[in-house]
Amino acid sequence: MDITLLYFDGCPNWKLADQRVTQIAAGRADITVTRRLVDTVEEAERVGFHGSPSILVNGVDPFAQGDPGVGLACRVYATPDGPAGAPSAEQLHAALTDA
Repeated sequence: MDITLLYFDGCPNWKLADQRVTQIAAGRADITVTRRLVDTVEEAERVGFHGSPSILVNGVDPFAQGDPGVGLACRVYATPDGPAGAPSAEQLHAALTDA
């Protein structure tokens, strides 16, 4: 399973997402984690960047809802505790289970 964390440096929430992804991947040889800095609007459009952080599981954004915009912006996730800058650990586990 491939997990790609897309982010841009101006958003503080990517580090929390990275922590959670790293914890989930720890000890799992079947998971490869890649971090990709998106630093231009052109690159954001090319990779379909829905905001920072975006987490792709096998190339698919399991958290995309509707027609999310593309660009260099911080992303907001709907979590059980309300809006947050990264999905919860439980949401990440569920996304990996469904992949």
